[in-house]
Amino acid sequence: MESPSGAPGGVGGAPVLVLATANPDKADEMARLLAGLPFRLVGRGAFPDLAPVAETADSFAGNAALKAEATRDATGLPALGDDSGLCVDALDGAPGVLSARWAGPGCTYADNNEKLLAELKDVPDERRTARFVCWVAVARPGRETVTFEGLCEGMIARAPKGKRGFGYDPLFRVPELGKTFAELAPEEKARISHRALAFASARAWLLCSLPDWG
Repeated sequence: MESPSGAPGGVGGAPVLVLATANPDKADEMARLLAGLPFRLVGRGAFPDLAPVAETADSFAGNAALKAEATRDATGLPALGDDSGLCVDALDGAPGVLSARWAGPGCTYADNNEKLLAELKDVPDERRTARFVCWVAVARPGRETVTFEGLCEGMIARAPKGKRGFGYDPLFRVPELGKTFAELAPEEKARISHRALAFASARAWLLCSLPDWG
């Protein structure tokens, strides 16, 4: 990712697209999923004065749009935001939009995973079904915000496995592969993950809409 210096059109006429996330793990994954597109990707960290965006919506789509639109309005540049999380059937869809902060303010990935295991302690294997959900939003100045959804079905393991990924990845098991997200190589995860699927739709739209970026 590059700095935002220069005209909004970007180097060589490539349009700038700001990645509207303050999470470095997520920013890196977003950049990988958008690699090869004719856009100049700029991290939100390149704008140190940007205020944090309060994720106050009650849906992933709403929070993705909030982040993209707030970043667009603050920078004057097109921005892409996403919101994602884990929805566990035995917990009536929790942690849902609270996934990143489920264990409380300032919680770590490990804190959230420990809480999830505690909540599901007495839930039998066949009822530990869950899905990762991701919504991507692209907001451009003077244009309507567009959104894209991705889902990945799985099960919650009884103990963390794997060293890759972040968040709930060590506990989210894909039965067809017999592995958790944290056990998958990046290229495997990029084929099946909720974020990969949402970004695949966003990629297709970005390419089709390129002549309209001006």
